[in-house]
Amino acid sequence: MTSRKLLSEAKLWLVAIPVLLWTLIPIYHIFLFSISTKDSAFSGRLWPKQPTLHNFVTVFNQDHFYLHHFWSQIWNSLWIAVATGVITLAIATCAAFAISRLKVRGGRTVMNAALFTYFIPAAFLAVPMYKAMGTYGLLNSRWSLVLAMVTIASPYAIWVLKQASDKLPWELDEAARIDGATPAQLFRLVYLPLMVPSLVAIFTYALLLAWNEYLYAFLLLSHENTIPLAVGLGHFLSSDDSPWELLMATALIYGLPPAAIYYAFRRYMVGGLTSGAVKS
Repeated sequence: MTSRKLLSEAKLWLVAIPVLLWTLIPIYHIFLFSISTKDSAFSGRLWPKQPTLHNFVTVFNQDHFYLHHFWSQIWNSLWIAVATGVITLAIATCAAFAISRLKVRGGRTVMNAALFTYFIPAAFLAVPMYKAMGTYGLLNSRWSLVLAMVTIASPYAIWVLKQASDKLPWELDEAARIDGATPAQLFRLVYLPLMVPSLVAIFTYALLLAWNEYLYAFLLLSHENTIPLAVGLGHFLSSDDSPWELLMATALIYGLPPAAIYYAFRRYMVGGLTSGAVKS
């Protein structure tokens, strides 16, 4: 029995180690570029001869042409991501409650119709979204990207919260109604406290989706003071002699907040997004 267990663990490690290396090697190269000088960035060494933190100082001080709006752009990224998370969470929470607990007529049909939109790749919807935002005068406004991201994130968020809500015991609703609770009180005092793990997971999902978005941000926003940092990073590639060391330092800084958010709420992400996947 012990030898069989060791064999199973050995097989697991044989798969896990290459996958881990495949994942970490690009991140290591980003870090390697970020602590290298311009001349030594492509030396091919596993560690630079003279590692430096000067690239990070340059980024923080905005001492390069492509970094003149670094702080405003990273603030735009944060603002757009948080706004997307909050609005998506509000819409999905109310919709899931109405469909799952209040059993509104046609609710499931609307949810399934919203999920059907995922059959169309998001990239194909970029031009119609651009046209719609232009019609309503929202182009080059951060709200245009927020609304676009909410549109993309909401169907999945509603489905996840609806599945999690279906697992809540109906006896709680019945007991609350017997005590005279209104639907609003049922929502606030019973539904929301029990749904916290799934709510945190959905907020994190929507926030990270908006934080990493590039295509819609590139199309809908054009001013240096309104674009998120994801688009600002793309500007580094417009030069024939791109400062790769500064690009990688900026990318590493940009990647730290979502990594910290994910690891802070990872137990909610796993539990919340899989809640309702298996029914008892």
